[in-house]
Amino acid sequence: MTVLLGESERWHHKPVYTEIVHRAHRAGLAGASVFHGIEGFGASSLIHTSRLLSLSEDLPVAVIVVDTEERVRAFLPELDELVGKGLVILDACEVVRHTARTGGAAS
Repeated sequence: MTVLLGESERWHHKPVYTEIVHRAHRAGLAGASVFHGIEGFGASSLIHTSRLLSLSEDLPVAVIVVDTEERVRAFLPELDELVGKGLVILDACEVVRHTARTGGAAS
């Protein structure tokens, strides 16, 4: 699942992307990452870019959440209250490699 929104979107004075990641973690989903965009536009059609200081306060952010389709769909109601302005996309994906550390320092 990909959630696209502006970095200035807030939930109880915290960034929405932070709340999504923390809720996904509490829900036991396989993983979530936030990617900061350097340029983009959405429903407002206003281009936000890191090249112009006046428009750099609301750059695009993508939150990627990965798990089985069933578990991602079960998580969708969490987004209903968080994502007021944004886009939620469900994509099929094929995991070709997934490794996890099993405690201790990497050698």
